[in-house]
Amino acid sequence: MSLRHLGRREYILLNLYSHCQLGITPTDFYAKWNVTHAQMAQICSCSESTVDRWFQQGRSKQLPEPIYLRRLAEIDFLWEHYEQIPADLRQQLCRRDRDSSM
Repeated sequence: MSLRHLGRREYILLNLYSHCQLGITPTDFYAKWNVTHAQMAQICSCSESTVDRWFQQGRSKQLPEPIYLRRLAEIDFLWEHYEQIPADLRQQLCRRDRDSSM
């Protein structure tokens, strides 16, 4: 595999991506989808106790990091639009050979 050169197109897309404010709060996600805290932790690649702290009140409450908001928004997008994504693109996006446990 040879390295690909970053052209004008790639720089434009990088700029677009780096300024993208894609995110959904755990509370909004939880209100929209019938998921457990364990499933939300799986989506965010964090512990269930971390998710639990997002929903606690008082001093124990923890705000989610931006990466978790983005992961929730990405799965929200996939769940909403999966059938609209062309099959060949879905296969590239969600390859099973990347992780044998899938």
